[in-house]
Amino acid sequence: MRIVLDRARCEGHGLCEEAAPRLMHLDDDGELVLDRDEVGGADAASANAAARVCPVAALRVE
Repeated sequence: MRIVLDRARCEGHGLCEEAAPRLMHLDDDGELVLDRDEVGGADAASANAAARVCPVAALRVE
């Protein structure tokens, strides 16, 4: 599975980071950084949770 970030939509709310801290984080400028974009196993569940909680639908899992 792969996490896809639409940077133009991301507003830096950070809810995704809370849902999947092993996969992504906000940098010092409030920009989302994907630490890994390829995921599997337990990380796939975290990635899906992060995509679900994003209030602007900036993340999706393919």
